[in-house]
Amino acid sequence: MLAGLPLAASAQQAPSIPEPMVFDMVRPLGARQGELEVNALAEQSLSGPHRKVEWAPEIEYAVADGFAVELELPFEGARVTDYKLGLQGTFGTFDRGRAVHGVQYLGLYNRASARWENTLVYLLGYRFDARWSMIAMAGIGDVTFGGTGRSKLILNQSSFYDLSHSTTLGLEVNHSRGGEDRTLLMPQVHQALKEGLNIQVGIGALRQTNEPWRPRAAIRLIKEL
Repeated sequence: MLAGLPLAASAQQAPSIPEPMVFDMVRPLGARQGELEVNALAEQSLSGPHRKVEWAPEIEYAVADGFAVELELPFEGARVTDYKLGLQGTFGTFDRGRAVHGVQYLGLYNRASARWENTLVYLLGYRFDARWSMIAMAGIGDVTFGGTGRSKLILNQSSFYDLSHSTTLGLEVNHSRGGEDRTLLMPQVHQALKEGLNIQVGIGALRQTNEPWRPRAAIRLIKEL
């Protein structure tokens, strides 16, 4: 196996699996108490009428082994659009430490609609060998408990190839269905710049209901403290 790229992990240690760039996790599954991270994602469609930069700084902290909390502040241009809270728990590992699973809750208060929306997804990660890994998510999103019928199916499939100890290639597929459908295909590169500092960059395509595919770019800068 490659240095730093475990083929499998013990039952007490989750396998090393990259995080998706766009549908960000609240620290990796199996995070240890005291882990702290700050990061910011920026996205922009490169064509079409909706070309404002969407970006969001956030802070993530593992308050206990396998349980982490996130606070995020989404922006559109210079305007704060939402307030976001994330909670994530790890159930454990199986298949001789190659697989790990858990659950993530996201609560989002939208300033324009004055609504609190809820998303709950199941997460499953798997490391196939020293280079290949994946993480999948499935759940329900935009639940408002207001009888508006806006709830939607949330799906994410991200596959990764560890090119080296410091470089990972990935393909992230995000899909939501219900109300308005949205599909994002995002090839991406994860690059370690130095100890605790990483950058993720991708250019892909986004399709929304009744619209054509449009190119979309994204970048995330991550600092682990």
